[in-house]
Amino acid sequence: MKKNKHLLPMLMAGAMALGAGFASPTVQAAEPVKIGMITTLSGGGASLGIDIRDGFMLGLKMKDGKLGGVETQVIEVDDARKVENAKQIATRMIKQDDVDIVTGIVWSNLAMAVVPSVTRAGKFYISPNAGPSALAGKKCHENYFNVAWQNDNLHEAAGQYVTDKGLKNVYLMAPNYPAGKDAIAGFKRFYKGNVAGEVYTKLGQVDYAAELANLRAAKPDAVYFFLPGGMGINFVKQYSQAGLGADTPLFGPAFSFDEGILKAVGDAAIGVYNTSQWNKDIDNSANASFVKAFKEAYGRNPSLYASQGYDAALLIDSAIASVGGDLSDGDKFRNALRKAEFESVRGNFKFGSNQHPVQDIYVRIVHKDGDTVTNKIVSKVFTAHQDAYATECKL
Repeated sequence: MKKNKHLLPMLMAGAMALGAGFASPTVQAAEPVKIGMITTLSGGGASLGIDIRDGFMLGLKMKDGKLGGVETQVIEVDDARKVENAKQIATRMIKQDDVDIVTGIVWSNLAMAVVPSVTRAGKFYISPNAGPSALAGKKCHENYFNVAWQNDNLHEAAGQYVTDKGLKNVYLMAPNYPAGKDAIAGFKRFYKGNVAGEVYTKLGQVDYAAELANLRAAKPDAVYFFLPGGMGINFVKQYSQAGLGADTPLFGPAFSFDEGILKAVGDAAIGVYNTSQWNKDIDNSANASFVKAFKEAYGRNPSLYASQGYDAALLIDSAIASVGGDLSDGDKFRNALRKAEFESVRGNFKFGSNQHPVQDIYVRIVHKDGDTVTNKIVSKVFTAHQDAYATECKL
């Protein structure tokens, strides 16, 4: 694929530490570990990929540029949220760059196109975001690990929370792609009321006038929507401008109310409840160190995407250290990844049988902290929650 100004060259990540990391044992390695990062750095949804990249690189810098004590090279390339780009980049990383690990993909349709080719080539894929149901279930693979969540999880928690609030007629909206379908399926798995409407919008859509008119006519008790990135910014602004917020409360996952969206939307989002496996006020030392270091490094609050990129780096660090820096034995490295022996910013974290997280999920409320619109945790919805597809995985 022809490079353009958005395609960043290989980065030797040997920067000075930004903060104290956990010490890795001394290892002997002839060659650096190579990690291919395919993520979205331009166009729609770029803020998500930038946060994942920045969180991952922060974790690497806090390890002095060495994961597991081994010099680490990151080959970072922008997929521009295009499936063909992602496929071509992955092929080049596997065949020409001979990477050991691939990570970074934001979008589930791109993950579905790339992950099988990575694992077939005998490489490891560590997902810092996309968690499509197929890869958690029947198409799971021993070399595929997800350090974020399975797509349905935060939506499942929202379905439970909305049910607990006594709302019985909810309107549902999501983009028409794998994560959107998983979102609605997850919500309905735990929601016990009536579905006032179920609408799938175009991925990347910016004008929701027709959808808002139909929504108003349906007269639901509440609206649950999953629209990440710029889609969410436009929808929340238009929802507020249409005057719907006064009578019809919005609920969503963290993806619809991350720090980037809240910065763009502002006060229109205040009072909205959303579900997440992470927030900057989770009280543990690993999270406090991460939030402080991220703010110092980048001058902004971290989002859940940044926290997932950071945890992905720490997971890889723990596994490389466990095998003494020798990735030649895939079985040993895989077993080290499964143990997940790192201090997650989320606190409680382990992998289930399908190598997806078993973790706590919270409900947050959007509020104003000084001049900043942000999230704070209200309560825990699920403890040690596992996804619904693990039983379909034959690992």
